[in-house]
This record gives sequence, C-alpha cells and structure tokens, in this order.
Amino acid sequence: MDRPYIPIHELNQTKALAVYISMCCRYFIVGLLFLLGELACQHVSAMPLEKLVITATTANSWIHPDVKNWAETTEALVADVVKCTEAGAAIAHVHLPTGKEVETVKMIRERCDVIVQAGMSSYPIDQRESMFKAKPDMLSIILNHHDEHFTKLSVNQLHPLEELERYCKRCSQFHIKPEWEVWHLGSYWNLQYLIDKGLIKPPHVLTLFFNWPGGTWSPPTPDEYLHRVRYMPPDCIHTVSVMGDEQMKIVSLAIGVGGNVRVGTEDNPFITPGAPARNNSEIVSQTARLSREMGREVATPSEARKLIGL
Repeated sequence: MDRPYIPIHELNQTKALAVYISMCCRYFIVGLLFLLGELACQHVSAMPLEKLVITATTANSWIHPDVKNWAETTEALVADVVKCTEAGAAIAHVHLPTGKEVETVKMIRERCDVIVQAGMSSYPIDQRESMFKAKPDMLSIILNHHDEHFTKLSVNQLHPLEELERYCKRCSQFHIKPEWEVWHLGSYWNLQYLIDKGLIKPPHVLTLFFNWPGGTWSPPTPDEYLHRVRYMPPDCIHTVSVMGDEQMKIVSLAIGVGGNVRVGTEDNPFITPGAPARNNSEIVSQTARLSREMGREVATPSEARKLIGL
C-alpha cells in the first residue's frame, strides 16, 4: 500500500510543531523540578538542624595501605582518639586490638569522654565475644553481607537475619547501642524486619556507606545519597562514610541537610587529594571547621549521647 502524499511544507510544519511541543514539555519539567527543589530547600532551611556528630574512624586505610598515617600500637591509638575528641569528634570508631579489647576501652575512657564505637563488623558474631565483654558504647553491625575488594584484601562474609537477631539480643544484654551499617536499600528491609519484631528501640543509628569497592559498592553522588535518605525508615539518625576523593562532596551535603559525618584514615587518609593528613585529628579539625563555616555547630560527646539515645 502506497503512503499518503504529504506536501513538504506541511511536513516541515508538523516537525516544527513537534519540536515546539517537546521544548515546552522539557521547560515545564525543568521548571517543575526547580520549583520542587526550591520548596525542599526552604523546608530544610526552615528546620533547625541538630548539632553535627562527627565520628573519627582511626583505623588503617584499606585502599591506601602504604600511606601509614594511623596509629599502630594501642598506646598510639588511645592518644589518637584523645586528640580527635579535642578536635571535635564525638564518636571514635575503633578497631579494638585483638586480646586488648577491654584494656583499650578502659584506657580511652580514662582520658576522654568520647563515645567508643567498636568496629570490624565483617567478623561473624561468634568472633566478637571479646568486644561485647569490653562494653563499648556502640558496636558496628552490617545490615547486609560483606563484599569488599580492597588493595591487598578481599572480604566476603554473609550475615543472615538469624545473626542480626542475635546481635540485637547481645547488645541489649550488654547495654550497647547498635550502629547499623547501610550499603544499599536492601539493608533497610533487614532493619525494618528487626524493628517489626520489637528487637531494637529508636532512635536507630545508621551509617550510610558510599564508594567502598566491591560488590556492595554505590556511587558517591548526591542523587545516591538523597535516594538512600528518602527511603530511610522512621526514627533514624544517619552518618555518611565515603571512600576516595569524592568524600567532601557528600560530607558537605550531609552537613547541609542534617546528616552526620564519619571521617578519618580508614575512609580517606588525605587532607586534600594526594596530600596525606598528619593525623586523624587534622582531618576531624577540617570537618569541624567546615561545619561551623556552613552555620552548623559541632556536638560534644555529651550532646551526641543525647542525640543518639545513649
């Protein structure tokens, strides 16, 4: 069947009309998104933000193992934590030395009032009994499996719901606040499961991870961060942990919208791209200064305890 004849001038008019309608729709959508963004910003800016809670993660860098600007003895670790507290950290994320867990927590508490958060959530719960006995204020617990590929190490470890339930019961027994590690939206499903079973009480303290290499990687971008915040269950307080040079982009965004931040040698050992920090307290000082310049004060350990429900 032959196609109907359409005069060339009518065809050009049809194309022009289609282009015009397309442009109008595009400008309408852009304008609508801009308006929604303005309304969201006004809503956020109208809400008084709580003081920023800074977590100092004092461990070695997994992706830059040769930088070595972190503590390598228990005494140096404790001194590092004290300096970070003086610089503005309210929480110290610490990889407690094996066999010295109780001693290390005691030494930190004798020298400062920082909130002690025991790390190494990659270990199965049965390998963390010494951490429970050390009675830190908080314990890091991942809400999904570990699938990480670092420079000199790969980590693959499952953490089923049964293990998460055991964590809830053990933390309650030792009066330890869980710090829930969130790597993607599936983490929220597991968190909601624990909430629905009545195993944990609010506020729920979360750390959102970005740009950690491996199968649970997520991009360190504003849209990924805001997407994760959007689907967060109720009664949650969140912190961001970002590896790599993009760290400050997400850190500054989190400061601006009411999130909290984690910084230190484990996440990014550089004070500026390519320039290693002298120590963790320098990194904490930089973050505290940025927050104050953005108009948000920094919480002391005592103030942070109230904010996160300790």
